[in-house]
Amino acid sequence: MATPATKDALKEHCLRALGKPVIEVNVDPDQCDDRIDDALQYYAEYHMDGVERMYLKYQMTSAQITRGSTDSTTNVTDSVDNTGGAYAWLEQKVWIPLPASVISVLRIFPVTDHSTVPMFDMKYQMRLNDLWDFTSTSMVNYQMLQEHLDLIDHLLTGEVPIRFNQHQNRLYLDMDWPNEIPADQYLVIECYRKLDPTTYTDVYNDIFLKKYATALIKKQWGANLIKFNGVSMLGGVQMNGETIYSQADEEIKLLEEQLLNGYGLPADMMIG
Repeated sequence: MATPATKDALKEHCLRALGKPVIEVNVDPDQCDDRIDDALQYYAEYHMDGVERMYLKYQMTSAQITRGSTDSTTNVTDSVDNTGGAYAWLEQKVWIPLPASVISVLRIFPVTDHSTVPMFDMKYQMRLNDLWDFTSTSMVNYQMLQEHLDLIDHLLTGEVPIRFNQHQNRLYLDMDWPNEIPADQYLVIECYRKLDPTTYTDVYNDIFLKKYATALIKKQWGANLIKFNGVSMLGGVQMNGETIYSQADEEIKLLEEQLLNGYGLPADMMIG
């Protein structure tokens, strides 16, 4: 029981940290489950060990490409002068579904493969001209050439514009699907995905998660008792839920500050 590997084991660990069974912790089991779910959600969204950086691929079928060329319609009317009738706004269905565990999309790799270019491609000829003999060619020149070619490709071709919101579970690809995406082509994205604690059970034993879940349950305990503040019990002991609530609130703020300063992922230049 000292090393929690399930949600129930983590709940018991937190309750023992608050004094169970020596003292009664006045929190309903459903409330404990809710607070642990809150802790897991916060852990996955902000802790660097709560997510994994990975690559996912998705095959674009002909049916998907056809759907991407159609529009969805939203009809609106003016709230003041609606004599003009409904105004139809169109939105192209240029999105693909993503798993709910994906919380951030960093980029999508180019749809076309530049490594299999024809013989008369400009890049192929420049490499052939500059690298005919590796023994006499400086790698510095080669690196500068590659950076220059990458800049040209970025200016003339550019990257695929993407939009992503984790609550939609959709990745929008703002491009001409029928003309730019071949049928049965695989799209590869770089993203962050939440770790599933039921699969990777070591998540439940994370030191921050245990402290944070304990503090959330302690705050719930104080919230349950705060309306009985000052009520005398047998023996003259008075309930003081406000103190428990305040202590837990300070612990939560301190833990969240420590997480953002020491355990969080650095901010990316652009996400989605």
